[in-house]
Amino acid sequence: MLKVVGTLFIENRKLLLDKPRKRPTHQMVAGKVEEGETIAHAAYREACEEIGTDTLDESLFEFIMDFEETASSDPNLKIHFHLFRYNGKLNCTPKTSDEIGGFLWYDTSLGDSMLTPTLKHYVIPFCVENDLIN
Repeated sequence: MLKVVGTLFIENRKLLLDKPRKRPTHQMVAGKVEEGETIAHAAYREACEEIGTDTLDESLFEFIMDFEETASSDPNLKIHFHLFRYNGKLNCTPKTSDEIGGFLWYDTSLGDSMLTPTLKHYVIPFCVENDLIN
């Protein structure tokens, strides 16, 4: 089973999502845990890589919950997803890259047709139930 981490970046009651160049849907800032790496450090590393910064404070990553599901990129791949929240302000503008084509500050008024199943079934309901996003 593949270990994956994701991080909630919430500002002004909106959740930061990224748009991979190779996928039609938006996803949260996330990635796989490398061999020998803790899930907390993986969340920090992946967030820095995807956002394009080295200014995040690793001590501000808080573990929220975990769950198992099927990867949206491969219906035969089972993943164990570890969700973190960044308890600080994002003090940079996220940068696009070869992998990431854009970013979006999401709230529920935008609907869910653009979201991965992980966001639709786990992350957005968690954020709404805990009054984190509009």
